[in-house]
Amino acid sequence: MAPAMQPAEIQFAQRLASNEKGIRDRAVRKLRQYISVKTQRETGGFSQEELLKIWKGLFYCMWVQDEPLLQEELANTISQLVHVVNNSEAQHLFIQTFWQTMNREWKGIDRLHLDKYYMLTRLILRQSFEVLKRNGWEEGRIKLLLDVLMKEILHPESQSPNGVKFHFIDIYLDELSKVGGKELLADQNLKFIDPFCKIAAKTKDHTLVQTIARGVFEAIMDQSPFVPEEVVEEQRTQAGDSQPSEEEISEGNEDEGQGKETEEEARQALSKRRPADGVSDDSERDSVGACEDPGPLLQFDYKAVADRLLGVTNRKNTPPFNRKCLSKLIKKFQDLSEGNFPEDISADEDDHTIHQGKRKEKGKKDGLNHLQPENLGPGDKATSPNQNGSSEPEESNKRKRPRKKSLRVQEGVPGLAAPP
Repeated sequence: MAPAMQPAEIQFAQRLASNEKGIRDRAVRKLRQYISVKTQRETGGFSQEELLKIWKGLFYCMWVQDEPLLQEELANTISQLVHVVNNSEAQHLFIQTFWQTMNREWKGIDRLHLDKYYMLTRLILRQSFEVLKRNGWEEGRIKLLLDVLMKEILHPESQSPNGVKFHFIDIYLDELSKVGGKELLADQNLKFIDPFCKIAAKTKDHTLVQTIARGVFEAIMDQSPFVPEEVVEEQRTQAGDSQPSEEEISEGNEDEGQGKETEEEARQALSKRRPADGVSDDSERDSVGACEDPGPLLQFDYKAVADRLLGVTNRKNTPPFNRKCLSKLIKKFQDLSEGNFPEDISADEDDHTIHQGKRKEKGKKDGLNHLQPENLGPGDKATSPNQNGSSEPEESNKRKRPRKKSLRVQEGVPGLAAPP
């Protein structure tokens, strides 16, 4: 009796994970056709289980692709698959099962393979926004996508690892700006950040609150027209340092034109661009995002953002830590809405800490005046605190450590923020 034929999704998964590049490339091309045909109807097409099998194959297809240029090409090809899905229901399920796959596989990704998945998640998010753009930014589609993203990534009950969450927060506004910066209005952009308002108000994860505050709300403030020129110039300088040279761009264009370039040729081309020591900086991990034009700035109504944050902050079930963090953001957005760029609060607190230290130093010096020679009687001898058996360190050392600790807490270093 002939063995039963395996389902098509399992066959695709096996071929996508093949060690032979030719087999993988053919599998990707056939998968594109298969997805298009199977989603011709207005509803349905794939079950969640079937798409999870396909995504597992695509995940390992990316895993075995080792050459950076070919990785970028493959990541682009995979992210474009969402556009061959012919109905909205299947599109959202396709996006949802991608994030479910990343949540499941993330902890098994080692450092050598991490960069390619940072790039893949960025491109999938970008094409998810592109789907909305091609459909005229319909409110219903926006809501469906945001519900999927929040459910699978940021919701307290999601199984998303911190690495997925933090990278998603870091790239969210960048990708939205690249796709919709020219078209989206302030009230539409408020809808795109509304889920972050809700999560920041109710999560019990302090690190997540701080990450959302920095990656979303402070990022919005940084693009304000009221930002001091020095800050803008500094950001431009940093961005310029990360841009590729004209020679690198021309080499990249030549590589794209060679449709039949072998992996050995790609390796030789890339070896010329690597640093001499062979060590890559963490800031270069997401090469796609680092080398691209960020696009037009997103428009925001700062008063509307402040009001929305105020609404979620005033709820009874908002934890005290969250309320404290969000209250600072609300004050800054209110200042921006009035045309004032808020000064850095941490700097003011730092000055306060320094002044306190000086007052303590002065008080201790006054307390030691009775040990000075003019205050001693005949035969008396001045002694230092160390000579009296005290184990206290010198004042300069004692004052430096608390200040350094308070600065790290103010900057929101994960795990160091003390509860209110």
